[in-house]
Amino acid sequence: MKTLYFIRHAKSSWDFPQLSDDERPLTDSGIKRTKKLGIYLNEKEVLPELIISSHANRAFHTAQIIAKKINFPVKNIKVERSIYSSGIDNIFSVIYGISDDYNSVMLFGHNPTFTNLANYFLNDKIENLPTSGFVCVEFETEHWNEIVNSKIKDSYVVFPKKL
Repeated sequence: MKTLYFIRHAKSSWDFPQLSDDERPLTDSGIKRTKKLGIYLNEKEVLPELIISSHANRAFHTAQIIAKKINFPVKNIKVERSIYSSGIDNIFSVIYGISDDYNSVMLFGHNPTFTNLANYFLNDKIENLPTSGFVCVEFETEHWNEIVNSKIKDSYVVFPKKL
């Protein structure tokens, strides 16, 4: 079985027009909400074997916060630049490139791609994956490159406002 977790980056600030989009920092409320999500994931014993994040500051900082809360070594977070401005096809390329030695992987990235990815797998479609929104999908397969054709064992979404 393969388990894919993915989280949209926390709320980020637009208060620094001198920064490029990929340099934008998180807001205090985004950090607080992400810490709450991390505590929830830790309580649910969510511990991926691999974390992959977009290089964008807001995504990578979100990944660091979650990693610390679930006791995943921050130094082991893999950065994948193609997550930043990619569509769903590029996300699938990232997923297909994951070694089958990993059974659970957590991705950190952006909308609209992550909402589209969620809706690709979820029976109950969502309008929007909010900032710090979390999705889990469990696939009945041994190979990452077969997830789109695999039976889904379980899936769920966590909206941080509800925590």
